[in-house]
Amino acid sequence: MTTLKSALQDDLTAAIKARDELRSATLRMTLTAITKEEVSGTSARELSDDEVLKVITREAKKRREAAEAFDEGGRSEQAKRERAEGEILAAYLPQQLSDEELDAIVGEAVEEARANGAEGPKAMGAVMKLAGPKVAGRAEGGRVAAAVKKRLTS
Repeated sequence: MTTLKSALQDDLTAAIKARDELRSATLRMTLTAITKEEVSGTSARELSDDEVLKVITREAKKRREAAEAFDEGGRSEQAKRERAEGEILAAYLPQQLSDEELDAIVGEAVEEARANGAEGPKAMGAVMKLAGPKVAGRAEGGRVAAAVKKRLTS
């Protein structure tokens, strides 16, 4: 078992013993998503820590989007719970890049793409391919794409 998955299970056990309903429900949902990912496809497999991290990131993003939708729908109590679940999951994610750090990484990727002959807005794919591994798990794809687009059009 991966260390991140076992940490989630240990924390779930502690949350259940502490009768922390919010934390235990959030960790249960996340572990269910991990298990679902493990058994999807042609054969069951154990996820690596990086793959578990991707599942946690996806679940955290779902919570953020749900909170926004509940706010727009006027259901502030449900939005508050979704945000709380997102905060619990954020504890398992790596520290997110600041805007300045992201801009620096994107700037390096743009320069590298230009050195390889990619220019202007058409270079978006090449820059994303270069920047992707450098920001993996530390910035959302939409945020990276916006920074790349901004850098390429300026």
